[in-house]
Amino acid sequence: MDPLWVPLALTLKVALWATAINLVLGVAVAFGLSRWRSHMREVVDSVLTLPLVLPPTVLGYYLLVLLGRRGTFGAWLDRLGIELVFTWQGAVIASTLVAFPLVQKAARAAFEAVDPQLEDAARVLGLGRAATFFRVSLPLASRGITAGALLAFARAMGEFGATLMIAGNLPGRTQTLSVAIYAAVQAGDDRSAGVMVAVTSIVCVVALLLAGWLAPDHLRKTRP
Repeated sequence: MDPLWVPLALTLKVALWATAINLVLGVAVAFGLSRWRSHMREVVDSVLTLPLVLPPTVLGYYLLVLLGRRGTFGAWLDRLGIELVFTWQGAVIASTLVAFPLVQKAARAAFEAVDPQLEDAARVLGLGRAATFFRVSLPLASRGITAGALLAFARAMGEFGATLMIAGNLPGRTQTLSVAIYAAVQAGDDRSAGVMVAVTSIVCVVALLLAGWLAPDHLRKTRP
């Protein structure tokens, strides 16, 4: 395999894992927030949105404090023989964290756009809460959720700061495309950097185009 494609394969694996995890966590949290009636809802939503505005290096530092061998959870994981720092799994955690708000925000907007009368009708017909969610709410919100997942995938593809902090720069093991581009530029290898930049840009543009096509009308900007 060409060395240029090694970080691409790792990046795709990390981005796909991060997107899959965010689909489960983001959809669950989004549905809960969309149905939660409390003055604390927006506070919780703001906290969950922090990864969008905090510098990635700050997020990476938090991850090191929590997951490092001397960290809050890292020491406990170390006793179990689980090591996340300087592993591709650590890169997945970093990408999941930074991309989570994109899924959560899109999914919440999609769930809030679902007509509650349809859910009420399903319950009147005898469906339980779980059945109503999977047979009514989730299908109706699926386009918005898919659009959010594609945005999260594109964000995970380009993640750099938090990944470098928690996973490092180990070629063939934790070196994702964004980290490999940085390393190539530092080494003066403009050709390799240019190829990897082009590949990353193409994948992200395709993901964004698909997200824009799938986004429901209520998530798109209105035109005059």
